[in-house]
Amino acid sequence: MKSIDGGKSWDNRGIFIEDYDPRMIRKPFNTSNTFAGGVGDPSAVASGNFLYLFYGEYGYPGVYDEKTYNVQKEWSGQCISIARIALKDLDNPVGKAKRWDGKSFSIAYDSYGVPVRSLQIPIMEGGGGASSPTGGFHWGPSVSWNTYLNCWVMLMGKVEGKSWQGDKIYISFNKHKDLGVANNSQDWSKPELVFQKPGYILWYPSLQPLNDPIDIKEKYTSVKLGKRARFFVKRIKPGDDEYASEHFIEFEK
Repeated sequence: MKSIDGGKSWDNRGIFIEDYDPRMIRKPFNTSNTFAGGVGDPSAVASGNFLYLFYGEYGYPGVYDEKTYNVQKEWSGQCISIARIALKDLDNPVGKAKRWDGKSFSIAYDSYGVPVRSLQIPIMEGGGGASSPTGGFHWGPSVSWNTYLNCWVMLMGKVEGKSWQGDKIYISFNKHKDLGVANNSQDWSKPELVFQKPGYILWYPSLQPLNDPIDIKEKYTSVKLGKRARFFVKRIKPGDDEYASEHFIEFEK
């Protein structure tokens, strides 16, 4: 989608990435009470001549068949993945994005690639696939460049039960400004707990600029921030369902 009037109207430029029905994970193995797979919950940043899309990977890494289904294989192809497209192709993007194959961005936009390995939760540490009723994976990335830390910052949720339950938000860092060199785009630190709200389900964390002279002067946005930022998250429990900010985050070197 493209907007040239500050978001008042949008023009559909076509599909960036997609998955197809053969990758969808169905019963009897999918008991997560959500959906069968697909891609979603994206965050996008520009680096060099490319737009990098960070997204949740929820399908089976191959054709799903209940006769050959394997838990380890499902887990191996899921979590947060990255695709990219040349900035010059954004007005006509269909078929031009590439997914990461483990060494480079060479996989077709509608195939399956390799997720960011450092963001996956090992099975021995409670990790699991999107079809699991106990969860065990990070999702919902929100990525920004931090001018104070001089690195990329990613916030993400963690699924710990059916229907995307989870009351924790995690943070990860990537020191490489140019995501296009070698495997820089994949070099994220192990996620660390940054926020928890017991009794709630937390979705879609993000950092946003402050309404103060410094942030206004620097023209900070949700993808470019400084030492301090507002922390937003969707909080859910009966009687309280709101996307809101109750906290600031202040970074220290």
